[in-house]
Amino acid sequence: MKINIASNELIHFIGIGGIGMSGLAQIMQNMGFSIQGSDSNENKNTERLIGSGIKVYYGHSKKNLKKATMVIISSAIKNNNKELRAAKSKKLPIYKRGDMLANIISLKKNIIVSGSHGKTTTTSLAANILVEAGLDPTVINGGVINSLKNTAQLGKGDWAVIESDESDGSFLKLPVTYSIITNIDKEHLDYYGSFEVLKKNFKKFMKKTPSFGKSIVCIDDIHSKSLLRNSKFKNFLSYGFDKKSNFHINNVKKNKNYTTFDLTVNISGSKIYKIKKIKINLFGDHNIRNVTAAITVAVNLGIKQNKIKKALKKFMGIQRRFTKVFSFEKKEFFDDYAHHPTEIKAVIKGAREVYKERKIISVFQPHRYSRVKNLKKEFAQSFKLSNEVILCPVYSAGEKIKYNFNQTDFSKQISKESCTQVINIFNKNELKIFLKKNLTKNEVVICMGAGSISNWIREIGAELKWI
Repeated sequence: MKINIASNELIHFIGIGGIGMSGLAQIMQNMGFSIQGSDSNENKNTERLIGSGIKVYYGHSKKNLKKATMVIISSAIKNNNKELRAAKSKKLPIYKRGDMLANIISLKKNIIVSGSHGKTTTTSLAANILVEAGLDPTVINGGVINSLKNTAQLGKGDWAVIESDESDGSFLKLPVTYSIITNIDKEHLDYYGSFEVLKKNFKKFMKKTPSFGKSIVCIDDIHSKSLLRNSKFKNFLSYGFDKKSNFHINNVKKNKNYTTFDLTVNISGSKIYKIKKIKINLFGDHNIRNVTAAITVAVNLGIKQNKIKKALKKFMGIQRRFTKVFSFEKKEFFDDYAHHPTEIKAVIKGAREVYKERKIISVFQPHRYSRVKNLKKEFAQSFKLSNEVILCPVYSAGEKIKYNFNQTDFSKQISKESCTQVINIFNKNELKIFLKKNLTKNEVVICMGAGSISNWIREIGAELKWI
């Protein structure tokens, strides 16, 4: 029976369709709170919320707050938002998502996953292992976990596995038992102002880990490794391909359907031992690292090796993480969330390792003009292992400043820096026509970006009757 908490409260989420906001809304609904929300457009997150009984308004209006007694906002909401202004006028309590999330999980023992890349996969893997071990965790993730068919679940157990959000600094507000730092890259500099400030915030995050917990850090990444230098706090464990790692990855074997590897565990004060023949339905060195981070947590929680391995074998992945959308006459089409140069290179490298002789076509939709401006050269160098690049227009994600961006010039820079052919297309229909006319056989098409490209390739597949 659901406990009716604060029955007189109606909590309104402004921007409820965001991945983080939708997960928090669902958790709070499952806890017994009355939830509603609004967003500019319909998406898969709002559809899931409506399916679970949450009222969602499309478009922002002060009328939506007529019965609301409390408001939660995402970091994407601007001060001139109609509903936010109305909430202030009505003197309603207003909380940022990060503050409310911190309150909600304050009574749990928390595994907080941070880093510039790999958070969603690592969170999902750790959650799957805890579920297999019977710990029934609460989970809030940045992507849909296929086994849960959702981004979040409210568990009855003592543990929570939470994907943190460093984009607005809110990850520093979360109560930590175990923390994971997958890597640190040049992301969200519009908020932090500089890469040095971003790294200092990760240092603060690591220091938040209490003495009875552990901070689990990937030392293959030079920036996260640097956090450990001269650290006064020794309650950390390292992982990676680096031989000095406490959890050292070795004996890796890769093929198209799965990857196997071993771990050598070397923790001070304990006997060195191996975890052999770990099998995962993922590929790429980046995913091997993500799996190792999750295993490191599980070992420290005392979860048995057989439970860990069983959970990993059963792991069904996350939506938009090298997800096969469809196949047609030996041509395979994949969808991936990669929208940063590091992520793009990792995805293409992983694909190249298992699709050795096949032609790889990268369909890339840049996300945000500011990101392209800050990382233009890095983007241009990201496609060296791709045989061909199809460049789509920038998905602005609400940004209005274009900084004199020219798609044709950008495509020429990619061609020069990555030594590959680049084709410009300017809308979904042009992409459909190109794919229909130019694909022959056996190609691997990888669609990458955080915008509308995911819907484009699914709609194109349906329109061409390739599904």
